[in-house]
Amino acid sequence: MELKDKNILITGGAIRIGRAITTSLARGNAHVFCHYNSSEEAALELQSEIERAGLKLDLIQADLRKLDNIERMIDTVVQKGGSIDILVNNAAVFFRTPLGTVTEEEWDTLFDINLKNPFFCAQYAGTFMRQQGYGKIINIGDTSGIIPWPGFIPYGLTKSGIIAMTKGLARTLAPEVQVNCINPGPVLLPEEYNSDERARALAATLLKREGNPHDVAATVRFLIEGSDYITGSIINVDGGRSIA
Repeated sequence: MELKDKNILITGGAIRIGRAITTSLARGNAHVFCHYNSSEEAALELQSEIERAGLKLDLIQADLRKLDNIERMIDTVVQKGGSIDILVNNAAVFFRTPLGTVTEEEWDTLFDINLKNPFFCAQYAGTFMRQQGYGKIINIGDTSGIIPWPGFIPYGLTKSGIIAMTKGLARTLAPEVQVNCINPGPVLLPEEYNSDERARALAATLLKREGNPHDVAATVRFLIEGSDYITGSIINVDGGRSIA
């Protein structure tokens, strides 16, 4: 699929890995719609940066825990762009939940944002894509969905769900829509990590170094531009963490 002029929605696209994905796709002359919830300042800064480069970026604010906001967001893309060609399910939260301390509120927050929201985004966007006869959905998972991390079990469960969801959607939305998942490893490690935690995370990779958000963004672009014959695949961008 050619990237130029395609209508692309990226959830959580204003910060961290999402920001790198948004920037890369906008520079490919796509019509990018960047969703954000509370990161308004970062979103406006990114929009200004993109527009100074002579490119276009539309911002959409939405609390994706509310299903009507998901429908409004996707309807906005279709109304403004005329179609929704690509959905990048990137929005997620990540925080420590040691076993024995996990609260129901923490569980619900992780599952609502990391798994429920991507599913309903894909369900609603996938309906439009099937009607128009084509489309791509790219889910951002995590290697913790394959190798659970002590202290982050609920988070890892949500990412395991993303992997299963990707395969289910690929089977259900075929042949019109290709659905794939990218699992980043230690890319932009959490700011709360101390030096020992950072060292352990990097030592667990084969490449012994932290990844770059642009590694993930480049993989997103490959799944869009590089091949239209990949679906249901899980691509690990993790420096070998998943097999180390």
